[in-house]
Amino acid sequence: MKRTFLLTALVLFAFVAAQAQTLDEVLEKNYKATGLEKLADVKTFYIKAKMSMMGMEMPMTMQMKKPNKFKIETEAMGQKIVQGFDGENGWMINPMVGGGVTDLKGADLKQAMSQADLEGELYNYAKKGSTAELIGKVNLDGKEAYRIKLTNADGMVKDYYIDGETYLVSMVKTKVEAMGQTMNVDTKIVEYKEINGIKMGCKMEQVMPMGTSTITLDEIKLDEKIDDSVFTRPSE
Repeated sequence: MKRTFLLTALVLFAFVAAQAQTLDEVLEKNYKATGLEKLADVKTFYIKAKMSMMGMEMPMTMQMKKPNKFKIETEAMGQKIVQGFDGENGWMINPMVGGGVTDLKGADLKQAMSQADLEGELYNYAKKGSTAELIGKVNLDGKEAYRIKLTNADGMVKDYYIDGETYLVSMVKTKVEAMGQTMNVDTKIVEYKEINGIKMGCKMEQVMPMGTSTITLDEIKLDEKIDDSVFTRPSE
């Protein structure tokens, strides 16, 4: 009887183990579902978007040129906030905190650069100096999802939730530094758009301590010609 029970337990364990997926398998399915091989070949991105928060709508424009040049413009309360990186220097223009051009460094620069990584931090994470761990399956809004813990080279931790059916990222939970404080930010990707075989999140909801915002990507252009001068730090 004990031997039969042991045999049954071993068979059950083998079945469960066979059904379980490894980190590499989950990520490979995510890459395939997203079309990341095609996305990795794209050289430039031009995106027009808007952020809605507390009854306000803020237009945004992002231009990016691989490997690391970017420029992000946001209009808020009649003022234009600009963040840029020319491959060597990060800079910002923010009339709300003073005139002129200021250097973008430290956590502010890293936060801006993470927004410009349109391939996503999970893609080639090891080459970016990050580590990843598959925590397991969880219930996310009534659906099964894989939770992956990503730790970057600076020790910042993000939890990625990958839908168990589509293998697209459905949520990212992280802590960010803003205005000298650390806060929890939950980002839900509620809608994807397919462009040239690439699926990109085109509608996101962010939940932060100060409220909820919605980011909608209205226009996405791939491999448009963008001159390097777009990213150059303006003179004072």
